[in-house]
Amino acid sequence: MQTSSDTPSPTPAESTLQRALLAYGEARRSAAVDARRELSLNELDARALLFIAENPGARPSHVRDHLGITSAGVTTLIDRLVQRETVRRDLDDDDRRVNHITVIVDLDSPPWCRLRAFDDDIESAIASLDPTEADRLASVIDELTSAATR
Repeated sequence: MQTSSDTPSPTPAESTLQRALLAYGEARRSAAVDARRELSLNELDARALLFIAENPGARPSHVRDHLGITSAGVTTLIDRLVQRETVRRDLDDDDRRVNHITVIVDLDSPPWCRLRAFDDDIESAIASLDPTEADRLASVIDELTSAATR
């Protein structure tokens, strides 16, 4: 039987890094929750909106595959976003059975910019880092993510 004394305790650097990563994750999650609450969006709707903004003219099947939901689920989701006047459906000129979905709100303007505000702030902070330091940090985070998802 292994006791807590048999398990090596983390070094101060490991504890500090783990605490920082957990704090980052919690801050990002909290910012996303606050933005969704302010915009009256659920998490799936917000993720769909951001995906469609990054992929203008996406087909519902693309949104479905990205979110990992059913065809019926994506239809309901897109109906909700159309009703909220955040996206529009356009028929394909070559195949009237196909829809293309486009965001019609400006995600760079208030209040919609709240969806990406945290990531934009992080990107600004990263831009101020020395490029070598930023690359090294990315490498460490990639190693940690890989180790945690094996």
